[in-house]
Amino acid sequence: MSPFVLLSLGMLIVVISILVFRWHPFVALITAALTVAFLTPESLLIDAQLTSEAKEWFAANPSETATDAPAPFLKERLLAEEKATTWFVSRVTGAFGKACGGIALVIAMAAIIGKCLLDSGGARRIVDSLMRVCGLRGTPFAFAVSSFTLGIPVFFDTVFYLLMPLGKALRRKTGKDYLLYILTIVAGATMAHSLVPPTPGPLTVAGFFGDEVSIGSMMLGGFVVGLFTVSTGIAYAYWANRRWEIPLRESESDVEQGIEEGDEAALPSLFLSLLPILLPVVLIGGQTITTSLGVNSGVLKFLGDKNIALILSAAVAVFLLISSRYRKNRETTRAAIQSALASGGVIILVTAAGSGFGAVLKDTGIAGEIGGLFSGGSSLMLIPISYLITALVRTAQGSATVAMITAGGMIGPLAIGADLGYSALYLALAIGCGSKPISWANDSGFWVIGRMSGMTPMETFKSVSVMMILMSLVGLGVVLLGASLFPLV
Repeated sequence: MSPFVLLSLGMLIVVISILVFRWHPFVALITAALTVAFLTPESLLIDAQLTSEAKEWFAANPSETATDAPAPFLKERLLAEEKATTWFVSRVTGAFGKACGGIALVIAMAAIIGKCLLDSGGARRIVDSLMRVCGLRGTPFAFAVSSFTLGIPVFFDTVFYLLMPLGKALRRKTGKDYLLYILTIVAGATMAHSLVPPTPGPLTVAGFFGDEVSIGSMMLGGFVVGLFTVSTGIAYAYWANRRWEIPLRESESDVEQGIEEGDEAALPSLFLSLLPILLPVVLIGGQTITTSLGVNSGVLKFLGDKNIALILSAAVAVFLLISSRYRKNRETTRAAIQSALASGGVIILVTAAGSGFGAVLKDTGIAGEIGGLFSGGSSLMLIPISYLITALVRTAQGSATVAMITAGGMIGPLAIGADLGYSALYLALAIGCGSKPISWANDSGFWVIGRMSGMTPMETFKSVSVMMILMSLVGLGVVLLGASLFPLV
């Protein structure tokens, strides 16, 4: 069975399980991983573990016994054969456990940060401060910046629930520009969700590239690409707002509370509110920059570790919650953290299952097959290929995170140790941009936006979905331009 057949089968299982049987993504991904692992023949497993030099030697000397091979090739062959005889379930659970070890702590801390920001009033302080600086005319920009900033530690649907009541309140006050408010909120949150760790998608994708893409470089690259894509979203939002008038309709979602009412005088300071978000960016990004400049410091290396940086940030967020007087009837700190960990646990399971699926796809040798579709390791064609693979999976099954993890598992191994002619960071960013199109009926976010804003499915598609397509294409263009002009190698 060829790698492409196994890939197609795995993707088909994921898509049908989610769309037809309505299975949870975790169950769908684990089922696909186990199926592909079971059907992968030993010959593919062995070939996937060998370097190109070892493969060439064994292909050129088919009559020789393995013991006649040069010592390095013999060692590779023995290790590959040992892995090939490993029980298929163990290969999946091993990859699952490895992924948990890499991302569980970071995602758990990010969930705590997000929950504490909401409950302490820190999120409201950030939004209110930006709106005060920007004024009424600049409110759309404040929404975009706020949603992008909050989208780093807080999941997309939570950010939307958080800010949408403000958008409705402004629509009632001004009597216009409702679509503008909706789109600018979506533009910032959705791009942070796909480009900037510690959100699960970009965090896991960076991990697939090993040492080629650090969390810090993914953060910095996500900010740069996000600047262009979110700007495109804002421009489209102004155009669409002039073209279509979306009325403010009452809906069931009006009972949902985003930023809960509380004593505004009791809001925490802007500095403390921003600190849990900016601290990991400064520590991780700073460590990445100093390392690239040849500055090696034990203190910076310690503080810039993704786990340490997120733990420190979570500690600040918890302090923010403990010291807050914003909500009189808020949950206890213990209950808030428990709630955050419960929601974060689901994300960890889905992400780790996706990593397991990506690992068994890697074991089929699909990366080498994809690499053989184009000539020249330095070809820029791998960037649009990465984008298209992600976009295809996203359109088929609806989840941006699942699409990024699936594509990362296929593309990541291609970049490890390869002479691409540009940094593998551009491939990771292309995967992030590719996770945006096309948001339609199989995407839970599509319905969250529609129900909360009161838009019909057609209104949501022609405004929100089209904006996401435009932002993703601009992101792809920025990535291609960056890889051509600033290869970073």
